[in-house]
Amino acid sequence: MKSRRDFLKGVAAAGTLSGLASKSVAQAAQAEPQTRAAVSALPPTSYVEAMESDVPGYSEADVSHYFVRHAASDFMTDVIKSLGIDYLASNPGSSHRGFQESLVNYGGNTKPEWLTCLHEESSVAMAHGYAKLAYKPMAMACHSTVGLQHAAMAIYNAYCDRAPLIIFGGNHFDAADRRPGAEWSHAAQDAAKLVRDFIKWDDAPASVTHFMESTLRAYKIAMTPPMGPVVIILDGHLQEKELGDVVPSIPKLAPTRPPQGEIGALREAARMLVDAERPVILVDRMARTPEGISRLVELAEALQAPVVDRGGRMNFPNDHYLSQAGRSGQLLREADVILGMELYDFWGTVNTMRDLVHKETASRTRSDAKIISLGVNDLFIKSNYQYFQRFQPVDLSIGGDAQATLPSLTEEVRRAMSAGRRSQIADRERELRGAYVNMQAQWRKQATYGWNSSPVSTARLTMEVWRQIKDEDWSLVSQTLSRWPRRLWPMNRHYHYIGGSGGAGVGYGLPASVGAALANREHGRFTVSFQADGDLNYAPGALWTAAHHGIPLLSVMHNNRAYHQEVMHLQRIATRRQRGADGGAKVGNTFEDPFIQYAGLAKSLGVWSTGPIEDPADLAPALKRAVDVVKQGEPALVDVVCQPR
Repeated sequence: MKSRRDFLKGVAAAGTLSGLASKSVAQAAQAEPQTRAAVSALPPTSYVEAMESDVPGYSEADVSHYFVRHAASDFMTDVIKSLGIDYLASNPGSSHRGFQESLVNYGGNTKPEWLTCLHEESSVAMAHGYAKLAYKPMAMACHSTVGLQHAAMAIYNAYCDRAPLIIFGGNHFDAADRRPGAEWSHAAQDAAKLVRDFIKWDDAPASVTHFMESTLRAYKIAMTPPMGPVVIILDGHLQEKELGDVVPSIPKLAPTRPPQGEIGALREAARMLVDAERPVILVDRMARTPEGISRLVELAEALQAPVVDRGGRMNFPNDHYLSQAGRSGQLLREADVILGMELYDFWGTVNTMRDLVHKETASRTRSDAKIISLGVNDLFIKSNYQYFQRFQPVDLSIGGDAQATLPSLTEEVRRAMSAGRRSQIADRERELRGAYVNMQAQWRKQATYGWNSSPVSTARLTMEVWRQIKDEDWSLVSQTLSRWPRRLWPMNRHYHYIGGSGGAGVGYGLPASVGAALANREHGRFTVSFQADGDLNYAPGALWTAAHHGIPLLSVMHNNRAYHQEVMHLQRIATRRQRGADGGAKVGNTFEDPFIQYAGLAKSLGVWSTGPIEDPADLAPALKRAVDVVKQGEPALVDVVCQPR
């Protein structure tokens, strides 16, 4: 047993070494900047280490009291590995310290690899963006009650956007074993209650067998449409306990096949669509994988029906002549049959509401139009958070995952279509091709307005970026710039566009882009994001995560130096009250005096950056250099001062 004297000798020796190390740091501070950047924080002295770890002296007889041979969290690691989860994003915390130690040391920090994030909300948003391109969940871990509170907004986004996430939250259930202080204030009787209204399922396992069964169940629930986040609360004491010699076996997981629409209802829908003179197809969060796009193309071509892609996912190629989102108003006014698939807001798609003192609503459709709904909205819904939007009456409602149901619906359409009807439907093609050409020409003309303006127009920025990446296997992972990329870039692959945040929670864009870029990295795709300035202000630390883990991402700032949507809201209210549109619209909504230097911020977090750029003539060389950096496997940011929209 170590004596106190031996321990103090160790402290003295460590103190001497600490002094020498301090001198080396001081000398490094005078060195070149690149040398200083390589210097890390000093390791703790023996005394500090002993205080932090709180491990007393021990004898061989005491080994069983202080040490664990087979940790329960090692088995938890085996369970997670069995699910094929590649990454776990987290901001560290003591309530999952046993879990983290097992993943890193016992699990070898691979499959899953621990991704270091600077905020729990960023961890969840990163997993959110990853899931939409990897087609499977990323896990994340958050520290107890306070970590789950930080993560809540991002969890809500994922819930609204139907993104499958596996969230592990720490807790300490047994009050008798809680350490005094923070372990009490960070504990809860029902930790998941905080987010239960906007997740699909949760559990708090009391044993390792319970953990194994609940984690497998959680994975199945998260991946069954409508997909969504699930939460497993991990007891800190359970993580750190001795597992023993009897280890439960981990069963094989059989994923649940997505539910399909009832065949009788599909036959009825097919007859309505085949008999229609002006059918229209509306889609939003339909295509979960690349197969969803090809299946929708088959249906649209069989009917020669125009498709209005609402943009919740990349559902339909925008270079296909049946892609006619720019004509949605006219198409809905003329349609006699409307098929809506996985629409986030069906009512808001087929109706309008004017934001006046007295709200005025109007239908965008014919009074005799027949409406068909196909999707999983009615299969899972909760009451408190009103993400489900206003109720829309329909003539035929089919419950089933649209992507899984499309092959059966298309087959029924082909069966219901006679040779004569097929010939009549083919006549629509010429009209729709002409309308598509005119729509594209109108967009290109609109894009030229303010082409040489400063601040830079959003259309000019869109096309300057396109010129630099068009020969790459690119993936756009953001939803900004007034939809210009979706109008001007040819998008025909599922990863060309991934939709937005779901719940419109600010702070999603940057970390979700980092997560999507991680999913793209293994395929060698070039990932680009148009990054809103207000959104980046919420979660700039995600830039460090990208730099630290070598995640290549081109972030192009849409820097309008404001929460511009809020500027417009104040302008609208002030005008309504006859106080002048510009009177106080900037107060509380703009980033001025001083302007935020996003290039400097990115550089401080280890990301190559340049800007701010205000002259559009300076865009091309800056973007070219940034593209070269990203192609070398690193993140880059270009700060561009833009027009508001």
